[in-house]
Amino acid sequence: MGKRNGCTALLGRILSVLLALAMLMPLPMVISPDVMAVTQAEIDSLKADAGDLDRQKAELQKQLKAIAADKNKAMDQKELLEQQVDVIQSEIGNINQQIGKYDELIAQAQSGIAETEQEEAKLYELFCQRVRYMEEEGDVNYWAILFNAASFSDLLDRLIMVDEIMEYDNAVMDSLATTRRQLQEDKTQLEQARVEQQTAKDKQVAARKELESREAEVDKLIAQINKEKKQVEHSVKELEALAKKMDEEIARKQRELAAQLEAQGKKITSESGYKWPLPDYTNLSSLFAGRKDPFTGKPATHSGIDVPAPKGVKILSAKSGVVLTSAYNKGGYGNYVVVDHGNGNTTLYAHMNSRAVKAGDVVKQGQVLGYVGTTGRSTGNHLHYEIREKNVRIDPVTRYSGLTYKGKKL
Repeated sequence: MGKRNGCTALLGRILSVLLALAMLMPLPMVISPDVMAVTQAEIDSLKADAGDLDRQKAELQKQLKAIAADKNKAMDQKELLEQQVDVIQSEIGNINQQIGKYDELIAQAQSGIAETEQEEAKLYELFCQRVRYMEEEGDVNYWAILFNAASFSDLLDRLIMVDEIMEYDNAVMDSLATTRRQLQEDKTQLEQARVEQQTAKDKQVAARKELESREAEVDKLIAQINKEKKQVEHSVKELEALAKKMDEEIARKQRELAAQLEAQGKKITSESGYKWPLPDYTNLSSLFAGRKDPFTGKPATHSGIDVPAPKGVKILSAKSGVVLTSAYNKGGYGNYVVVDHGNGNTTLYAHMNSRAVKAGDVVKQGQVLGYVGTTGRSTGNHLHYEIREKNVRIDPVTRYSGLTYKGKKL
């Protein structure tokens, strides 16, 4: 009888200690990578976009090669190179996004590993406590505990207690093993993310070198074109056709945007006055309407005004609004941006070296839209600037004061 009472007391002590440990140190949850804000799928999507950009570059290079020997195709070569520059700039932007995503992924992985290591330490300590306790108490003969039951009801109670003890011990060991596997997987993924991020950084360096090379080729062609302007003559009719096509495109996109905003119960709000897009450069090289074509020297219609400025100078939005278009226009505007200010009012900025906004962006007055360049039908760094009010082009000069034309006050 004394032995039976001793076994019962031992079982009670074991169960009490285990239940106390369970309350003080509940089994930690293994951290799942699925809850991470940044996923590898997002990075893979960016890589797929980068692959499309590579194919675009290859196709443009193929077209360049086809006309490389034709001196009469200098302007076409310039435009193809500019399109390549535009694609490379998009590629650099894509790589920047990849690197940023890797930064987040690595930070999250490091945080997850730190948490998992803490959980692993807790589980290991709990496991050691269980081992030490079993060593101190000696081996527990569970069959003896069951066989010494005083009654069937006591047997059932003992069976439940034995099951709970064994399940708890097994859960501790299983959780410890699972946590250690998770920790190893997390560390492997972290190392892989670091390697892939470095690969992206190497590609970024190569893309920037390629960009410099293509821009140098453009500068070389511009010098060649300026010496042999007869090679790039365009008729007045072609210029007028381009201007008409641009008017139609802007009007169409305005209608689409207006319908979209109306469906959302929104509208564009903008300032009444215009901010000058190049604050430090107010001397014009070409006026609105009649002028001589810079390539042919013949009279031609000019749809806006030209403002010379160094390459890379920031171009600011004249008013608040929504970006209708941000694209490369072959044969005319080069890199250009159109901003819708509502009520048939738009501004257009052309020949940019690069663009800083995309279609659909909401911009504020004075926000950077892009940077001065000489892309498209241009052979010198300048901003081509247009204003439309009630869907009709107007002379931008009438909306500003303090401007000069070739050094003379307007």
